[in-house]
Amino acid sequence: MVDYRAPRRDIDFVLKDLLVSEQHYGALQGCEPVNNALMDAIIDEGAKFAESVVSPIAAEGDALGCQFSDGKVTTPPGYKEAFRLWGDGGWQSLAVPAEDGGQGLPSSLGTVIGEMVGAPSWAFSMYTGLALAPVTCLLNGGTEAQKQRYLPKILSGEWAGTMCLTEAHCGSDVGLLRTKARKNDDGTYTLTGSKIFISGGEQDLSDNIIHAILARVEGAPEGTKGISLFIAPKYWVEEDGSMGEFNNIHCGAIEKKMGLKASATCVMNYDGARAVLLGEENRGLEIMFNLMNTARLGTALQGLAMGEIAYQGALKYSRERLQMRSLTGAKNPDGPADPIMVHPDVRRMLLTQKALVEGQRALIYWLSQQVDLTKHGSEAQREDANTLLELLTPVAKGFCTETAQEVTYLGMQVFGGHGYISEHGMERIARDNRISSVYEGTTGIQALDLIGRKVLGSGGNVLRHFTKRVHKFCQSHQDNPAMAEFVEPLAKLNGEWGELTMAVGEKAMTNAEEVGAASVDYLMYSGYVALAYMWARMAEVAQQRIDAGIDDPIYRAKIKTARFYFQRLLPRTASHKAAALAGADALMDISDEEFACQN
Repeated sequence: MVDYRAPRRDIDFVLKDLLVSEQHYGALQGCEPVNNALMDAIIDEGAKFAESVVSPIAAEGDALGCQFSDGKVTTPPGYKEAFRLWGDGGWQSLAVPAEDGGQGLPSSLGTVIGEMVGAPSWAFSMYTGLALAPVTCLLNGGTEAQKQRYLPKILSGEWAGTMCLTEAHCGSDVGLLRTKARKNDDGTYTLTGSKIFISGGEQDLSDNIIHAILARVEGAPEGTKGISLFIAPKYWVEEDGSMGEFNNIHCGAIEKKMGLKASATCVMNYDGARAVLLGEENRGLEIMFNLMNTARLGTALQGLAMGEIAYQGALKYSRERLQMRSLTGAKNPDGPADPIMVHPDVRRMLLTQKALVEGQRALIYWLSQQVDLTKHGSEAQREDANTLLELLTPVAKGFCTETAQEVTYLGMQVFGGHGYISEHGMERIARDNRISSVYEGTTGIQALDLIGRKVLGSGGNVLRHFTKRVHKFCQSHQDNPAMAEFVEPLAKLNGEWGELTMAVGEKAMTNAEEVGAASVDYLMYSGYVALAYMWARMAEVAQQRIDAGIDDPIYRAKIKTARFYFQRLLPRTASHKAAALAGADALMDISDEEFACQN
């Protein structure tokens, strides 16, 4: 099995060298101050938790999975204890405002902890992450009385939580939901309906489960305009915060899944459950929107976390596995064969993993700083950060999860046949990661959101906001020969991005299907360019450190990995551009009968 080790040196590079986090945190307003010493202490403790508490339970958790009997879920050995230690350690309250009972630290610190804890077992982090779903809803739409009623025991880890959106007949089209809410004389509501794919909907980790549920009040408009948001606990919570009677929320089944087997994915039935309304009737999606954006970045983080542990396993194995001799002469003359790491194709796979994982880390950590600024920055900083996140949230979610499929499958490929069996754990990583490109909006949904709502919907303004930043970066290095190999292709693609957008937009004026036909290739193109920007920035910082006489292998590795990314991965933009411009005809011309004509 893969013995996970937190990539502390690379995390340090991104946080301190690239993003200058101490300066970032020092400029934030309204949250607890964070310097490098405190940041290091928090991340070190998070790394210990990931390595010593979560990593040891991951393999057995996958092998045994969750068990379901008589409406009850039993999680695998060690998960209940790990969840208790998570709560006792204060991790659940890390980024919650101090006035609401949390520690008041910037949420970007939680992103770092989330990567480390999620890498060894994303199944475990599903419970901790979903516990924050009702917290986010309460912070954005709850009254002070509601927050005092529910938050303390969620933040202590005594209670957990869920996010209940999906129904069997509508999937991501939440406007079709059928779960009903009837208002009671005492101001509460009674919920009737079912939800599916509810992670942690039932479990044995916590004393209570607080469900955040979308439903339609009787008489409300159809579609998304008539959706309200409710809090409904498994056991009713009295106004003083004490736990009352069972609230008629039943788990009907748990799904048999490809991966994340230690995470209970439940069918939940609300058989007259009492609930409280958050905010106003028919405005539930406005509150839920904040949660969904957070969830999308959290899913991008899953791609990074799964990619990191896949890379760790592949790298270790490639150093130890002896097979064949190097084409340029023996590199291990005292052994029967050379380590497979000497072979060019294995190095191609490892460098592809490394370039994508480290690029994703830089992008996601940078975006998490933008989230900090939306909460704790000046008015101008908030506006700037919100605009960047509008564009790059769907890019990060779609691109990081899609490329994570490649990274985790390459992890199996490096192992050869041994990667396909469970002994080494590589196939588990690939299985656990596979869902990342599906939930919180599939890649196709992210792509439509990106090009349709965000880019074309803003008249290109959201895109230009980012491309101007990239343009200024490239201009600042136009006379720097050391950066030419990165800046010149980046500048070319940055300009081409706008041209591609205009071309798709013009096609869409005569055929709306053109947007959907181009969307996924457009998203992938955008992701490769966004990662190129991050790699160019990393190369810049690394070169500065080398020029300053700092001899650290990570700086040399950054420049060489950036070179690999620009030479071997960034050219993929050409095929995505060609496909995006190919038009909708090849997709839409084939009839239903022609699709099935072979049967």
